[in-house]
Amino acid sequence: MAFVDHVRADGGVVRWESRRHRKHQRPAAGSTWWAPAARGWWIAVLFFIGSLLFAVGSVPGYTEAVGARWDTVTYFVGSLFFTAASYLSYREAVDAAPPALNPTRRRFLVYQPRRIDWWATAIQLVGTLYFNVSTGVAMGSNLSATTAHQHIWRPDAIGSVCFLVASLLAWYETCHGWTAWRPASWAWWITLANLVGSVAFGVSAVAGYIDPVTGQVHNATGADTTTLIGAVCFLIGSVLLLPERTEGIRDRAASPGATSSRVPRER
Repeated sequence: MAFVDHVRADGGVVRWESRRHRKHQRPAAGSTWWAPAARGWWIAVLFFIGSLLFAVGSVPGYTEAVGARWDTVTYFVGSLFFTAASYLSYREAVDAAPPALNPTRRRFLVYQPRRIDWWATAIQLVGTLYFNVSTGVAMGSNLSATTAHQHIWRPDAIGSVCFLVASLLAWYETCHGWTAWRPASWAWWITLANLVGSVAFGVSAVAGYIDPVTGQVHNATGADTTTLIGAVCFLIGSVLLLPERTEGIRDRAASPGATSSRVPRER
C-alpha cells in the first residue's frame, strides 16, 4: 500500500502517502543539516558514511596506496554503517505501522506483507547483512577459490539483488507506479539515485564474479568502477534525505490540516 485517498465531508480529497507518513511521523527536530536527536538524521548520516567508505574503497589507486588488507577493511566498515542505517530505516517503517499491527511500538520482528515500506526496508536490511558477510570474509588471507566464490562473491551477489529489489519497491512507493516525473520532490530524487546505485551494484556483482576453480575475478576493474558509481549514487541519495526530513515544516506549522497524517485502517 503506497497511498490512500480520503474523501472529506466537503467532497475534497486528502491523499495519505506511505513514505510521507513514515518520514514525518514525528515532528522534525533540529535543523536540516544538524539534528542528532532525530532518527531520520542518523539514517542519512550513517548511509552517507557507508557510501563514502565504499566510494573510497573503489577509487582507482586506493588499494595500491593502502594495501589490499586496508582496502577490504574499508569495505567492511562501510558495510557496518549500511547495516546500522538500514536497521534504523526498518525500525522507522515498523514504528509507522497502524496501532493494530504493532500496538506497543516495541516489536522488532514483525510481518506486515501488505505494507510496501515494510518489504522495502526489510529486504534492504537483509541485503546489508549479506554485504557484512561478503566484506568480512574478504578480510581473510590465503582464502581458497571455493571459499572466495561461496563466501565473498555469492553473498555480494545476493546483497546486490536485495538492494535492487528494495530500491524498486521504494521507487514504486514514492511514484505510486513504475514511472513518474517529479523533479520537485526530494523523495523522487532519493529513490531514483538509490535505484541507479542498486543497478550499478548489481553490475558490479556480475563483473566481480569469482571463478570457483581459479579464484580469478572476472573483471576487477569493471567491478570497482561500477561499485564507485553505485556508491556515489547512494551518497547523493543519503544527502538528499536531510532536506526531505525537514521539508514542509513551515507549511505544516501554518496549516496543520494541509497534509493528512492519519494512518489508514488495515483491512
